[in-house]
Amino acid sequence: MLATPSKHTAGSGTESRGQQHISKYRWTICSLLFFATTINYLDRQVLSLTWKDFLVPEFHWTDSDYGTITALFSIFYAISMLFAGRFVDWMDTKKGFLWAIAIWSAGAVLHAWCGIATAGIINGDWFVGFEGAKESLETVSNVALVTSTSVTLFIFARFVLALGEAGNFPAAIKATAEYFPKKDRALSTSIFNSGATVGALLAPLTIPFIAHAWGWEMAFIVIGLLGFVWMGFWIYMYKKPEVHPRVTRGELEYIQQDLVQHDPVTEPTIAAPKKISFASCFKYRQTWAFALGKFMTDGVWWFYLFWTPAYLKDIYGMDSTQSALPLFVLYVITLLSIIGGWLPTFFVERKGMNPYEGRMRAMLIFAFFPLLALLAQPLGTITYWLPVIIIGIAGAAHQAWSANIFSTIGDMFPKRAIATITGIGGMAGGVGSFLINKGSGVLFEHAGRTNMQFAGFEGKEAGYFIIFSICAVAYLIGWRIMKWLVPKYSPIADQ
Repeated sequence: MLATPSKHTAGSGTESRGQQHISKYRWTICSLLFFATTINYLDRQVLSLTWKDFLVPEFHWTDSDYGTITALFSIFYAISMLFAGRFVDWMDTKKGFLWAIAIWSAGAVLHAWCGIATAGIINGDWFVGFEGAKESLETVSNVALVTSTSVTLFIFARFVLALGEAGNFPAAIKATAEYFPKKDRALSTSIFNSGATVGALLAPLTIPFIAHAWGWEMAFIVIGLLGFVWMGFWIYMYKKPEVHPRVTRGELEYIQQDLVQHDPVTEPTIAAPKKISFASCFKYRQTWAFALGKFMTDGVWWFYLFWTPAYLKDIYGMDSTQSALPLFVLYVITLLSIIGGWLPTFFVERKGMNPYEGRMRAMLIFAFFPLLALLAQPLGTITYWLPVIIIGIAGAAHQAWSANIFSTIGDMFPKRAIATITGIGGMAGGVGSFLINKGSGVLFEHAGRTNMQFAGFEGKEAGYFIIFSICAVAYLIGWRIMKWLVPKYSPIADQ
């Protein structure tokens, strides 16, 4: 049996009461992970909601410039994810998460000074303030120099943001594995993962209005500071469940029920477990299944996240405040993703499936909903609300898919390897995101410049139809690859 700390020692009155009461502190930890993910997505959304209305007039960016910035963010994120998981496994959950959110919050705030830095590099105006930087750049006749300098500086700020944000999901998945038994991990993951939707939901209701009231720079600063506030709560509230005074003996036994059942996926309870080396992770088909599933689908979500505000601007002429309501409705629909945590539990408890089989069955169902994206552009000729609703449904399907694909790691790998495998999959997802974001920017600029025609659409409408079509089929392809690599439940036992 698993040895437990002295606060749960046999014979104590505390234990007797604890055995009769299962506390629910694990859901408090889940709420902290939810808020961290919300802040994570708020920080990465500031750029997408300000670039068309504020940064293009100031820095003269094109779609390709923006595509380059978002694509490189994706590749920075991908590379960082590869090491972030290992870093979190090394630092452990509490310290690893603190480092991650501190770095990404600093990176978010750093964006605000890119305008001043551009004016300083070009004109030597380093101490002019935000408005002074705008006035300084208006005097520059070489527009290309302003564009290239500002793009470079924003790329650097995105690098710092990506470096920190890469730690969010490895740390959150690891915390979930520490605080929840396997049968509850999809639900808890879907709850904290819905923070991505809530962050995207709050972004259009806050960021454009902050930018219009106080300047685009303050939007980056105000949103970026939220991460530092979260750090105070994490320091005070997070400890391992076996040593946390708020976790009763009953709750600890519930959390560790997989250990009691001697599940081969979990660590030995007496002997110190051997480490799984980084290189050895790649010899498992389970690693490749997770990584390729992320590669095929992560870019879809990031495309919707980064390009939907631009889509409403390009196709329907909406500025950032006018698009606030459609984007709000879109992400409200995305909240339906919470079903992603319930459905596999239904398959496991009611249908008798093992966790992996239940998750894969649920993921197949979710993979069909993105096919609606094939109709987004055709139906958009009727009203913009139809593509908004369709993108919302596709986004909900993605988040439901995402919660379950993350949970497959805990199904098949020991806890000590979870953050590392999460990082590997995140890197693969980032590479897919790089390709779709850079490709979208180039395609949209080309389509608009040449009035490209495709499938009855012209210009940028044709470009968006092509990308929507790619997004529509990505999940079924990803599911088929995963099922081919790991056709049945096959956990990695300790070596």
